[in-house]
Amino acid sequence: MRHSQLKAFHYVAKYGGFSRAAEALFLTQPAISEQVRKLEQDHDLLLFKRERKRVNLTVEGEQLYRYTKQYFEIEDQIEDYLSETKAAIDGELRIVADSAHHLTDFLGPFRKKYSNITITVRAGNTEDILEELRTYNAEIGVVGSVSPGKDMSVLSLGSTEIVAFTSRELLLASKPTLSLAELADLPLIFREQGSKTREKLEDEANKRGILLKPAIVAEGREAVRELVASGAGIGFVSQAEYGHDDRLRQIKLQDVDLQMGESMIYLSQRREVKTIRAFMDFANSVLETNQTSPMPDR
Repeated sequence: MRHSQLKAFHYVAKYGGFSRAAEALFLTQPAISEQVRKLEQDHDLLLFKRERKRVNLTVEGEQLYRYTKQYFEIEDQIEDYLSETKAAIDGELRIVADSAHHLTDFLGPFRKKYSNITITVRAGNTEDILEELRTYNAEIGVVGSVSPGKDMSVLSLGSTEIVAFTSRELLLASKPTLSLAELADLPLIFREQGSKTREKLEDEANKRGILLKPAIVAEGREAVRELVASGAGIGFVSQAEYGHDDRLRQIKLQDVDLQMGESMIYLSQRREVKTIRAFMDFANSVLETNQTSPMPDR
């Protein structure tokens, strides 16, 4: 097994084809194909399924790709270490968050300080986020769980209570609170399985022998918000994520105190990745500043 063979395989897997891999490595397509062929031949493995002009990873190829993502990231870290005198930090920072609300204090100021870092933000529930981090498809996650796993490093962002919300037309304004028992008779809009908000609500109801059956299950927080605003039912969210929307009205859950903690996480073994280290150091400093800032006079 040669470094060049692994690199050829890695780039074909990354870019989804031999031609694009050749362009990225400034090599010819036959050279890339030969490197991958030799790797497969030497180890008696089929790494790609070749169908016309498309290539897809086999099961063995997917496992090797997971390893090569780690391998070449370590190579990048070594290069960074040997070039630490370089002033500007650049690279890619991929963030997957269960709600973008938890990033508002960080992203704008971070971009001003590290303008050479490209940031992408995607939405996902806790299960999705953990999977993306563990497969090296994201660097930072924001999840509604304080214990995402021993392989993760965690920075707590605090916690707020879970509340219900509905459109202003669905319930009378004279109904400021709802009990779990009352919810059982109302049209509920839940997020998909894997949502920590849904999990906490259902667990508490089950403990009390109450069945909360959703009328609608929606993929993602924004989909829930729009369905609720249309009058389709009642949704649930942490107080920190409620935001402001004139179409909606917040309702307190009167007989429970369900708290939703939010955490910023990353895979511990990747702590020396320059973009992760820069972002987490910055997030820590912002939180410390917020905690020590005096309250304004009223």
